[in-house]
Amino acid sequence: MKIKILLMMSMLTAISGMAVAQSDGEYVVPRTEYGQPDLQGVWNFSSSTPMERAERYGEQEFLTPEQIEEAIARQAGMEAAADAIEAELVLNPEAPPAGTDPGGYNSFWIEMGNRGDNVRTSHVVYPLGGRAPQAVEGNPVIAGGLGPDITGQRPVRFIVGGITKDGPEDRGLSERCLVGFNAGPPFSPSLYNNNLQLFQSKDTFVIMTEMIHDARIVPLVEKPALSDDIRLWSGDSRGYWEGDTLVVETRNFNGMQTSFQSRGSNLDMLLTEKFTRIAYDTVNYEFTIDDPSTFTDKITAIVPMSKVAGQVYEYACHEGNYGMFNIIRGARVEERLEAENSTR
Repeated sequence: MKIKILLMMSMLTAISGMAVAQSDGEYVVPRTEYGQPDLQGVWNFSSSTPMERAERYGEQEFLTPEQIEEAIARQAGMEAAADAIEAELVLNPEAPPAGTDPGGYNSFWIEMGNRGDNVRTSHVVYPLGGRAPQAVEGNPVIAGGLGPDITGQRPVRFIVGGITKDGPEDRGLSERCLVGFNAGPPFSPSLYNNNLQLFQSKDTFVIMTEMIHDARIVPLVEKPALSDDIRLWSGDSRGYWEGDTLVVETRNFNGMQTSFQSRGSNLDMLLTEKFTRIAYDTVNYEFTIDDPSTFTDKITAIVPMSKVAGQVYEYACHEGNYGMFNIIRGARVEERLEAENSTR
């Protein structure tokens, strides 16, 4: 039931959000004391829309009403299957159904849905097919996951999972509490904690993410560019106003993350983000990735953000880094037990 309610709420708020977005010509953007558009506050970028478009949609940008109904029907089927599994767990909490991996999360923890044009077939709007362009030949493609470790070499550039458990450097960036798995930049809707807080003054704009609580300080005045040998996890950001839109350009990434999804390295990436307030409770977030060493063309995506009547609290990751310690220690215990069993 939770899944169906989440999807229906997502679809309904998407349609109502489109009505808001379409009437933005009547919306008067509030101003700060400096006369700038006021983007301050806590915003949520949760979404049930995939980042890349399913190939069956071609260049179709939005779902039709009929396709929305079909999606709800499919979700109802998934809900029935999930209810059956949950019922079995209630009867026998110690024994999940045979062949079923209960995983680390159920629907209680998952944050889906969004305002705005959430009836898009993808967040990617360019290339027109809604999918990443062709990758440069020889460019690495590697993606971790919540399953078993994958084959790979250091440095680990993906977010979740790992290649071995020999040391912290073999784990994904979010497991090491270096980079949030949705915080980017750019921001990418994920399972939960899709929140950020925006602060601004006359000369500075601050983007504070909930996930691993990174604060990106963006100057709005002319400053000398960083030298090419200074590289940062979140890059070096500079901002300026283009009408009522805040444009943030970021360079000098450290190359220790993928460029987009599971592809490439962000060492040569130029990221351009645009923040435009189109309603009291909606900011359109648009980003463009220009990385000629990874892709043969640019990538542009639109992710609507909704106003949150609340605060962003500290995300402590695994506090004291005990999680990482226990991952490594647990691997040593498994190795010892395996060695003991092999000698019997």
